[in-house]
Amino acid sequence: MVLNLQIKNLTKKYDSLLALDSVSLNLVSGNILILVGVNGSGKTTLLRILAGLEKPDVGSIVLDSSLIHSTGLQQIATLVFQKTTMFNRSVYSNLEFGLKIRGYAREVIQKRIMETLESVGLEGFENRNAKKLSGGEQQRVALARAFLLEPKILLLDEPTSNLDVNSAKIIEKVILEKKKSNTLILLSTHNLFQAKRLGDLIAHIHEGKIVIQTNVTDFFSKPKNSLTERFIKGDIQF
Repeated sequence: MVLNLQIKNLTKKYDSLLALDSVSLNLVSGNILILVGVNGSGKTTLLRILAGLEKPDVGSIVLDSSLIHSTGLQQIATLVFQKTTMFNRSVYSNLEFGLKIRGYAREVIQKRIMETLESVGLEGFENRNAKKLSGGEQQRVALARAFLLEPKILLLDEPTSNLDVNSAKIIEKVILEKKKSNTLILLSTHNLFQAKRLGDLIAHIHEGKIVIQTNVTDFFSKPKNSLTERFIKGDIQF
């Protein structure tokens, strides 16, 4: 079953700063929507609202015709942050926490963790200290932690930022595999090459406003907005 998420006229202010200005987007499972824009354009604010971590001042979020608020979003959406936080414990302990508080049986937890570690290329890592892993390995643990919760909405904030090329390739492969599931995926990135590789749809946000949302091919070959064209050429700096 295809899932559809409609974001309608979201507005968010922090004191006098207008972080989001009437943002509207449409996400469909089976596609990856890439969110691009310079620093401070509103990308992370939008992701935090969709994860239920922030509340919009104005606007609504609709999943398959049903209005959903922040509490509901917290139950179905998971945000993987740019800077991963690990407990100073084993990889297994980091992964089991979310499942334990949801009341899963021990044998179910073990089976799911082992399967998920394999899916992110970390089989055999369960007893390693998560804090001592490389940045790329920690990011894969963060993805595994998100996958274990089986969210309907997966939100990725610069998932390969500051990682080595090999780690980034592995993470991109994992994300593309996840696309095959019935999960809504929204990924923010500064890397336009990554946007081309991973994206089906792409949205350009600037000063809190969506400039354009279109398919990736048209975005890069036929930009219909002069601001987007300048952004692609690098005339608007990050």
